[in-house]
Amino acid sequence: MRFAFKTSPQNTTWQDMLAVWQTADDIEVFESGWTFDHFYPIVGDSSGPCLEGWTTLTALAQATSRLRLGTLVTGVHYRHPAVLANMAAALDIISNGRLELGIGAGWNEEESGAYGIELGSIKERLDRFEEATQVLIGLLSQDSTDFDGAFYTLKNARNEPKGPQRPHPPIVMGGSGEKRTLRITAKYADHWNFVLGTPEEFAHKRDVLWSHCADIGRDPKEITLSAHVWHNAEHDHQKLLTEVAAFGEVGLDLAIIYLPPPLTPAILEPLAAAITASGLLTTTKE
Repeated sequence: MRFAFKTSPQNTTWQDMLAVWQTADDIEVFESGWTFDHFYPIVGDSSGPCLEGWTTLTALAQATSRLRLGTLVTGVHYRHPAVLANMAAALDIISNGRLELGIGAGWNEEESGAYGIELGSIKERLDRFEEATQVLIGLLSQDSTDFDGAFYTLKNARNEPKGPQRPHPPIVMGGSGEKRTLRITAKYADHWNFVLGTPEEFAHKRDVLWSHCADIGRDPKEITLSAHVWHNAEHDHQKLLTEVAAFGEVGLDLAIIYLPPPLTPAILEPLAAAITASGLLTTTKE
């Protein structure tokens, strides 16, 4: 199994977040770092502090040199996909090809309603999500893109310069809806992230994803399987790694360890040592 970490930019400070990332950049146990893309905190008091995800991610790209990086995940309704494609291409260049493009259908009614950003019904969200994915892939990989959908219309649209990762940065999708989300993931994604649940629930959703892959003739091994694993406030590394091992037994490729506030770089070396000693770590993608 491979390992990553996540520091959501909620209920923290830029200085603390930066310190964690700069320290992790020198610890090869962690292959990637992740943030989220929300405007309100989603844990605790929603009126608390929350740094904007893509601005933060761009700054972290400049402050690091090795870690791959991305958002888990960007709700596509927050930004027109043509705007997001330009942002992604620019960040792929700035990071020297380290971007992972995390996207999802969107779900947060509180912040969407407060800002007047239309979220829509579940069906509308998923229809929009699939269209936005097609638009992103076109603009990140083609010289020009034409698209005529229910939500988006593009005419000879260009996005230059493109980033160094071709045909586009890896597309990471989050969500577990069995009928639509996992089907869209099977069709378009390079990486699927399981957000919340037990190893048994992960295994079931993985099987659903693989069945969608079979339906469209795609090799499921082409899709990296990751899950959030929440670290505990006591920093009990062995407790954490017991949970990680249970996910590993049902096929997890990448454990993304969600670090709780208050963020501190002091947690990283002991955590990396515990991971190494556990025997769970692999350093290459198989």
